[in-house]
This record gives sequence, C-alpha cells and structure tokens, in this order.
Amino acid sequence: MPPQPSDFKHTDFGYRSVPMEAKSTLVAHVFHSVAPNYDLMNDVMSFGLHRLWKRFTIRHADIKKGQTVLDVASGTGDLARVFAKQVGPTGHVMMTDINEAMLNIGRDRLTNSGLAGNVSYLQADAECLPFEDNYFDCITIAFGLRNVTQKENALRSLYRVLKPGGKLIVLEFSHSPVPLIRKLYDLYSFNMIPKMGAVFAKDKDSYQYLVESIRMHPDQETLKSMMQDAEFEDVTYFNLTGGIVALHKGYKY
Repeated sequence: MPPQPSDFKHTDFGYRSVPMEAKSTLVAHVFHSVAPNYDLMNDVMSFGLHRLWKRFTIRHADIKKGQTVLDVASGTGDLARVFAKQVGPTGHVMMTDINEAMLNIGRDRLTNSGLAGNVSYLQADAECLPFEDNYFDCITIAFGLRNVTQKENALRSLYRVLKPGGKLIVLEFSHSPVPLIRKLYDLYSFNMIPKMGAVFAKDKDSYQYLVESIRMHPDQETLKSMMQDAEFEDVTYFNLTGGIVALHKGYKY
C-alpha cells in the first residue's frame, strides 16, 4: 500500500520530529507521569513565580458574576478554582484537559475546597472542543497551548465556542526579547529543570521534553499573528518576567 498523505505529516515533540498523530499520545504519557508532582514542580521550577503569573491572568480575565467560563488545559485547576468563586452560583466554569490524570487531580482539588455545583469537568481536546458555538464569555488556557499538536486548529476551535464580545486569554512560556535574560534562562532551564525533575519527581525525561517544548513554542509576535489569523481582534500581549512568559489576549466581536 502506498504511503498516505498523513504519513508525511510531522510535528515537534520537544526537539524530536514525530508523526502528527503520535504527538497527543506522547504528551499524554508525559502528563500522566508528571501529574502527581505537578504542583510541587511548578513551585520548584519557577521559584513560586507561576502564582504571580496566574494572578495577572486572573486580573485580565476580569470574570463577572453569572458568566460562563472555559478553562482549557485546566490541569490542577489553579485558575478554575478562582473563577468558580468569581462567577458565583449563577455562573458556571467548565474545566477541560486532554489528560485524564491531570483533570482528576483538578476535580479532586476543587471538590476538596468545597467548590461544587457551578463547576463541570470534561476530558477534551482543544483542537475539537465539543461545545456549541458562541457559548463562553471568557476562555483561558494557561501553559497548555504549546503542547497542542496543531495550534491553529485549537485557536479556531476556541474562537468558535467564544461568545461575541468574549475574550481569550493565553498564558504561556515565551521568548525573552532581552538577549542576556534569554541566555541565562536557557542555562537554567536546560541544566537545572531536568535535574529537578529527576530529584523531585523521579522523571528527568518528561521535564527535558517540557523545557524543549518551550523553545519550540512560537514567539510573542508569531502567536499574536496566529490569533489574528484565527479571527481574534484587538490582540495584545504582555511580557512577564522579562518575556520568559507572555500573556496574550484577544477578543471575538
């Protein structure tokens, strides 16, 4: 049988080139492995800065009572936990993650925090979200977009389910425009983060992938253009910690 067109389609998995249909399975393996130590490693790797980055994201999301919010790649639910309190009993938060282990941890954390009734959980792929058009007032995705196989498809899917007047917030590692910061961060992340993964999570390889995935993610201007190509308007971004992390915001009108 001759090779099919899909046989020639490859994408990045860290620095490796893999068949496009294989990436989601490989990413799932990584997050099944890191899930039990995910929160600890976030604190260790970022020296707690991830909490400040997420607070900045929450301020820009500006969630109101009664709104319907989608948190994609929700992980252990740091954002969703705050949003559930902000929307109140008349609003709703939908947590989704492609990884069952991560979603289960997030569900347990919110339930143990006494948050129930206005939060739902669904294992779903950002590239083909199973929601009706024009449904959510706000969508957030924090540190998840770089793991998506076809980011353009995910952005179009996010746009489709967002209400007119709604906004998308993307928080993600990015590329510092300052050469010295970029060099120092490369030295830190490639030399220290996999070692931290080996010590604290007994998993060096997964954290090696996570470091490489950051380098393969589009830079700030490229992601801005991708959001505009997906029809988001008034797209802006904010560099955090010297551009190591960036928050992108776009609207649907």
